[in-house]
Amino acid sequence: MITMKAKLSTLWIVVMFTMVFADILTFITPGSLQEIMTGSAGGLQITPGILLLFAILTEIPIAMIFLSRVLNYKANRIANIVASIITIVYVVCGGSASLHYLFFASVEVICMLLIIWY
Repeated sequence: MITMKAKLSTLWIVVMFTMVFADILTFITPGSLQEIMTGSAGGLQITPGILLLFAILTEIPIAMIFLSRVLNYKANRIANIVASIITIVYVVCGGSASLHYLFFASVEVICMLLIIWY
């Protein structure tokens, strides 16, 4: 029998890897890296503050892999729900309309909805 903590942690691992591969495929989309190297992406100016914000938002699933296993029940429940909601907003609002991204975003959102449900 798999414990709830293990299920939650595993779902966060799936979310994290899916986010990584969505970004990798986006970077190899023709023209993507050239646009980023100009200092903007999708009309958004890339600044140190924006990069810090993206780093913090990306760190959430990474941290939740560990926290899902070590937090007590109440803290675990709150952290997983809040982290899932923040990450869903980040995934939905921060992506593109490319087919690969829509597929990966769907997988991520489904996993995070399962986390909230559990």
